[in-house]
Amino acid sequence: MIKINLVREGRAVRGAGAAPAAAAGGAAGAPSALNNILIAGGVILGLAAAGGWYFYKNNELNQRLDTVKQKQAEADRLQKIIQQVEDFQKQKESLQKRIDLINQLKLNQKGPVKIMDQISKDLPDLVWLDHMTISANLISVNGRGLNPNAIANFVDNIKNDNLFEEPELGSVTQVSSLPLVYGFDMSFHFKTPEKPAAGTAGATGTSGTSGTSGTTGTSGTGKK
Repeated sequence: MIKINLVREGRAVRGAGAAPAAAAGGAAGAPSALNNILIAGGVILGLAAAGGWYFYKNNELNQRLDTVKQKQAEADRLQKIIQQVEDFQKQKESLQKRIDLINQLKLNQKGPVKIMDQISKDLPDLVWLDHMTISANLISVNGRGLNPNAIANFVDNIKNDNLFEEPELGSVTQVSSLPLVYGFDMSFHFKTPEKPAAGTAGATGTSGTSGTSGTTGTSGTGKK
């Protein structure tokens, strides 16, 4: 008679079936772990790439900001230089106006002085001037002479002077008998382009000055 232990056989069968199942479960779990590793590696690479790109762009932005600051500083420096140049130009223009004014005043003063100097050179002996008026380029003189010939010589000297036009002699009258003195008046024009400014007051004189504006008194001027 043969006896079979079914309980032991059942356990053996169940044990034999568990091992293949475990082996099958292990083989199915390996690809899943590999996928997780690949995903994690991709995420890490993505984060690294994103971080590198961020630092690159941030560095590029900082460089551009530094360039902008440098350009702004250069612009500010150039603006200061431009302002200094403009200030210098204004000072130059103001100084030039002052120089032009001084030159004009000198020119206005030069005319009467030159006229008096030239007339003094044309005065002959025995003739002197008492009064001279300058209005624009018209010159009027009053004087005295010891004889009519001396007065005529003065008229001829003015006539032959390249600076003056043809003179017009007025009256010649005796003003004193002891000594014998003749008075005269004459007018002529100044030909050079240097003309006294209209309305210039206070012309120069020697020992006496007439009280009218633009009139020069030359009491006792002449050669005796």
